[in-house]
Amino acid sequence: MTYIENVFLCMASPLLIAALCMGKRQRKFFLFCFAGMGVCLLSAYINTFFTALYKADTFAATTEIAPVVEEVMKLLPLLFYLLIFEPKAEQIKNAAVITALSFATFENVCYLTQNGAGQFVYLLIRGFGTGAMHTSAAACTAASCAPCGAAARSARRVCSACSASPSSTTPSIICS
Repeated sequence: MTYIENVFLCMASPLLIAALCMGKRQRKFFLFCFAGMGVCLLSAYINTFFTALYKADTFAATTEIAPVVEEVMKLLPLLFYLLIFEPKAEQIKNAAVITALSFATFENVCYLTQNGAGQFVYLLIRGFGTGAMHTSAAACTAASCAPCGAAARSARRVCSACSASPSSTTPSIICS
């Protein structure tokens, strides 16, 4: 039996070496690759937990539990990036797509190691299908998060204009 943690280590190790060899401009790319694969790993645990908790059958787990858990988990690295670094809209989109593609890649590799490569056509459809689905969902998420990033940057400008002291027109949570 192959454990997905071992697959994660085998995939993350070469990426870590590559990240250390690349310049600073490419490090964000690798960080979001790690984030996507990491949240895929955590999603597997959370999916298993909720499937057992609700005593769901395979169909319910794959159609009701997994999509919600996976999309919420893919949103977490993006929210962290949005709140801490206040990126521009294009950077948000790139981060979301990289996270989604690495999520889909890790998911497909785990599926392949668990189920084998007996049916090439099925694996081809699965590979393109999950890649397209995760990427389109990430693009929708990025499009909805981009205005939040712009609002956060505007709030920071307002706070710096008022010398970072909250006023009646600026929410105190933003300036503190």
